[in-house]
Amino acid sequence: MHPRAEEFKRRAADEYEFDVDVHEFPEGTKTAADAAEAVDCDIAQIASGIALSADGTLVVSITSGANRVSETKIADLVETDPAEVSMADPDEIKATLGWSIGGVPPFCHESEIPLFMDETLTDYDEVWAAAGTPKAVFPIAPDTLWELSGATVADVAEE
Repeated sequence: MHPRAEEFKRRAADEYEFDVDVHEFPEGTKTAADAAEAVDCDIAQIASGIALSADGTLVVSITSGANRVSETKIADLVETDPAEVSMADPDEIKATLGWSIGGVPPFCHESEIPLFMDETLTDYDEVWAAAGTPKAVFPIAPDTLWELSGATVADVAEE
């Protein structure tokens, strides 16, 4: 197992008493489509961690792979102007969360930040999220994902 996936698995066990079932794929799971194909599930079951900068604050939206995150809806949730919301800088993501783009898990972050969870993920018994690398994912029930991440369940998808 990749050292970063091992670190996520250990931290999830230590910090949340959650046993992560890491699945690694050499071909990668960088996009929601790649992840869905690798684990043989619906793209809507992929819980993508999308990091955004909202008026200088890092925010993560755990968004269904079938949806595109709405910067306007994120702006409403954090009470800022939509013009102040954009994709976060990769260096800021790594420094704030401790994880790199493509492998950002929904919990075990280095800093507390606002987290939002796409309400459409709750339509499934199981979803798949990044496990610390662009080649590792893990299955989790949406209610457990919500509980462990502390995310606010919201409508975050573009219309």
